[in-house]
Amino acid sequence: MTAAHVTAPPYPEKRDQIDRIIGDQAGRPGALLGILAKVQDLNHDKYLPMETLEYVAARTGIPQSQVYSVATFFTLFNLDPQGEHTVAICRGTACHTRGSRALLERVKLQLGLQDTNDGGDKLALTSADHQFTIRTVACFGQCALAPVVEIDHSIRGHVKEQALIREVESLRKVKAR
Repeated sequence: MTAAHVTAPPYPEKRDQIDRIIGDQAGRPGALLGILAKVQDLNHDKYLPMETLEYVAARTGIPQSQVYSVATFFTLFNLDPQGEHTVAICRGTACHTRGSRALLERVKLQLGLQDTNDGGDKLALTSADHQFTIRTVACFGQCALAPVVEIDHSIRGHVKEQALIREVESLRKVKAR
């Protein structure tokens, strides 16, 4: 397939960068993971639009179904625009038994987020102002620190409700300045 027939990513100015990333990762074990991670980092809204996944599939020769499967399997990847700040709450057994559901419900209430989830464990909600994305993860592997919350890629252990509320409010105030 020639480049003229390849679905273009939504941001044409990023095409050369994406092609360079693909070239740099080619032939490496786990290349697709590295490609998707770096391509997602290029996107201001920290996600992989469907057009980008199609473009990566076409340029790498990897079937679209496999690219999509990898992008949906790993919680590292996002298919929807993300907020400026991310709060990820562990839903693993240890965290659940130590109050992670209450943490999740409290931060959703604090940010005015409505849960349209059908009861499944996987959740990702972004505030209307795109300042916050709240998500759940199956397990961080930090069970001794339960309940565990990750805020902007920083793991917090033994998280208490009031501490989480304060942290979210301090991130809100930084934006307000």
